[in-house]
Amino acid sequence: MSTVNKGFASDNWSGVCPEIMTALVEANVGHLFAYGEGDEQVSQTAVRKFEEHFGKDIAVFFVYNGTAANVLGINQFMNSYHAVVTASTAHLNEDECGAPEKFIGTKILKIHTDNGKINYSQVEPFLKSIGFQHHSQPKVISISQVTEMGTVYTTEEVKTLADFAHRNNMYLHMDGARISNAVVALNTDFKSITADAGVDVLSFGGTKNGLMFGEAVVFFNKKMAFEFEYARKQGMQLHSKMRYIASQFTRYLTDDLWKNNATSANSMAKKLAYQIAKIPQLKISQSVNANGVFVLMPSNLIPQLQEQYFFHVWNETPQIDGNINMKEVRLMCSWDTTEEDIDGFTNLIRDELSK
Repeated sequence: MSTVNKGFASDNWSGVCPEIMTALVEANVGHLFAYGEGDEQVSQTAVRKFEEHFGKDIAVFFVYNGTAANVLGINQFMNSYHAVVTASTAHLNEDECGAPEKFIGTKILKIHTDNGKINYSQVEPFLKSIGFQHHSQPKVISISQVTEMGTVYTTEEVKTLADFAHRNNMYLHMDGARISNAVVALNTDFKSITADAGVDVLSFGGTKNGLMFGEAVVFFNKKMAFEFEYARKQGMQLHSKMRYIASQFTRYLTDDLWKNNATSANSMAKKLAYQIAKIPQLKISQSVNANGVFVLMPSNLIPQLQEQYFFHVWNETPQIDGNINMKEVRLMCSWDTTEEDIDGFTNLIRDELSK
């Protein structure tokens, strides 16, 4: 089996944290009802854990991955003539391989954003299409928390977007692939930035924070989830051995495992940013809110660093006054990133720059 240096490519490259692996082993005993049906206590226990964090009036559905959670979640509110409004950097626009267009038929109305966040004033121009039969009808606003640029929406920013959506007969979807990192960054709780802020549906992720696989679609009004179980099945996301998704979430939401993992990742990102800020040839290009650090870096430095610590180039042609030899890279910290990883990486940067 070949492996790579942990590096800073993605928190999705990390392994499964020990507590989750233990939960999977413990779930791997005997025979249980399939599909989470009947008296399948493992899935029911996981749902109760979600209720502890988000409140009782929710509907929770487990799926395999984030693409499915996002697409099926917004599909609940849309017809093919509707449109979803989102940031140009959002996974729904950039990284779902056209899944919303293929499976819903919906149009994506993208908003250019330098920091990954959108606000209601940017959505407002699309309202001119409402009631005009020649245009797709805006129906869902989708935001990422944490955004793909490593930034975080405040609770008030989420609430403002939700209120705007609801005033205009629209819904608010949150892609929460890194929601645990956002909650830690904001020093709040899950419910405050979702249900209490007016979010209608959440894609709740854990794979980037220590889980092996699995995602949850969470509706904050059970009535909104009407017949979603059929959409999940038709969408090829009804896991036969549901206990292996559910058991992970039960453990993840117990004894603050989600919080401990996210706190570690966020803390390592702060340490990494602190070290990078001391290197004059580099420049941090985005606010370091959670576990991602975006850096402007000399182009000729990148290949040497990637040989030992892999990471992705995010923007080949960033807008920099007078300097065409810089690229923007993304450095992601994971639940298992260590201070030794950061020291080794930043020391390598200094060594390469000194040559």
